[in-house]
Amino acid sequence: MSQASQNDEAQGGLSMSGPLMVGKLEEAGIHANDIKKLSDAGLNTVEAVAFTPKKNLIAIKGISDAKADKILAEAQKIVPLGFQSATEVHARRSELVHITTGSKQLDALLGGGIETGAITELFGEFRTGKSQLCHTLAVTCQLPVSMGGGEGKCLYIDTEGTFRPARLLAVAERYGLSGEEVLDNVAYARAYNADHQNSLLTSASALMAESRFCLLIVDSCTALYRTDFSGRGELSARQNHLGKFLRTLQRLADEFGIAVVVTNQVMSNPDASAGPYAGNEKKPIGGNIMAHASTTRWFTKRAVLSGYSSRRPAGNTRTCKIYDSPCLPEMETHFAILSSGIGDPEEET
Repeated sequence: MSQASQNDEAQGGLSMSGPLMVGKLEEAGIHANDIKKLSDAGLNTVEAVAFTPKKNLIAIKGISDAKADKILAEAQKIVPLGFQSATEVHARRSELVHITTGSKQLDALLGGGIETGAITELFGEFRTGKSQLCHTLAVTCQLPVSMGGGEGKCLYIDTEGTFRPARLLAVAERYGLSGEEVLDNVAYARAYNADHQNSLLTSASALMAESRFCLLIVDSCTALYRTDFSGRGELSARQNHLGKFLRTLQRLADEFGIAVVVTNQVMSNPDASAGPYAGNEKKPIGGNIMAHASTTRWFTKRAVLSGYSSRRPAGNTRTCKIYDSPCLPEMETHFAILSSGIGDPEEET
């Protein structure tokens, strides 16, 4: 079976359990013009409408207070937002798809791979493998579920200009996939400022409403915020803007069941203890806003050869540590950056 056929079959098989298109509200008496206004505002599914606060609906031109009440009432009749038993939640979570990272050791650390329906944050210094992981995931998400994939396409938002299609082709060759189809299944956009980065999520929502996507990558989530907002005077505005961006990412994860992977930069921790024995402690950018929004946080760093100083890295081997997770222990493992993407250190030639 061809890769395209597998994707089409996956889309058809998942349509019953996928999100409901916003056009369904027309059956509930919502006017077609109002539905178009919702769609233009990035609310392409009934779930998106049901998750949206009333004040946000009223902010859409042409949606009055009374219309907002009716739209929300009808959407919440279709999408249940009340309590459910923990048994139901457990059953649903047991069916979650995990996307392989390309490294068996890293997958084991993560409980099977990248979790769908959640935000996974990768933070670390430069040259620690964050973008390489993103490139590998953009391909592995297209694999069948039986091979650790999500049988879907990938959306890739690049804020630093580090996206390289040649890396996707190398990973595709490793898994025996058609390079042309792999590239066609990755929707790429370069973000040039924080506002543009945020607006791209509206376009992403429209694309996900039309086709089967299973992964959204933002590399890096915070780079543009560090340059567009400067000094303590703009700190509050920066955090509010970042908070809204991250909330939209979580909404998309909830709405479409996709995995969201964001990379993050680090800075030196000014509160770290000083002295000759103090470590060079790094902390992720974004503060509490970023910390609370991310479901699982990894810390990546260059691995160190046993018996050598911290300035002697172990070739292409990197260390990944679970920094924060609701269910994973704070453990670490090693992975390698190979010519064919992310793998295990023993695969290095």
